[in-house]
Amino acid sequence: MQPESRVAASGRSSHSPDLEGTLRNGLDALELPLPDDAVARLLAYLKLLAKWNAVYNLTAVRDPHAMLVQHVLDSLAVVRPLRAALDLDHARIADVGSGAGLPGLVFAITCPQAQVLSIEPVGKKTAFQQQAAAELALTNVEIFTGRAEVVSRPVDLVVSRAFAALADFITACTGLIGPTTIAAALKGQRAGIDAECAALPASCQVEIAPVTVPGLAAQRHLVLMRCAQIHPSACA
Repeated sequence: MQPESRVAASGRSSHSPDLEGTLRNGLDALELPLPDDAVARLLAYLKLLAKWNAVYNLTAVRDPHAMLVQHVLDSLAVVRPLRAALDLDHARIADVGSGAGLPGLVFAITCPQAQVLSIEPVGKKTAFQQQAAAELALTNVEIFTGRAEVVSRPVDLVVSRAFAALADFITACTGLIGPTTIAAALKGQRAGIDAECAALPASCQVEIAPVTVPGLAAQRHLVLMRCAQIHPSACA
């Protein structure tokens, strides 16, 4: 049986009903309907992440339910806002500092017509991503082991959950940013974001939107940046 059949043959997932229920309730809260095969893939991804994490320490979050909320639903929470900003479902997406594939692999599952480039310098994390992409039959993902600074390929959307400073994010992504590229950063509390925005080049247009993650009390914000004519020295 092919990987796609293993994940989605029954339409419904064979995973813990608590996890599936939490995921489906979260999708309802986000007003983000997904077909059963996508739900099954997200749960299969979560199972793989929990399995690999026990050995390779891919994330500090250990509990599968916490992984679902803090990683998967956190990634899914920005899908609708991003769809309002661009044609996410057919976009060329680069996930910079993707770690265990968040949000890149989640986007690849949710938007199967999009093309996702997942960039991560740590080999054990990209090895996990390669295995997950193979087992979940994700043919719309390319995984690159290395730093974003060495990639020169303009895309429609550059996204990250990993960078501490927005200016550093933009500097690292110079080769990925074209005239119409949107750079999207998932951030925490609003305090500090304005100061980070002030350090961006004057050519960057910025939008900041609060994001609600089902089951997560912490503040989350999505920062959208349109930065035309960016050069490596612009944020120095």
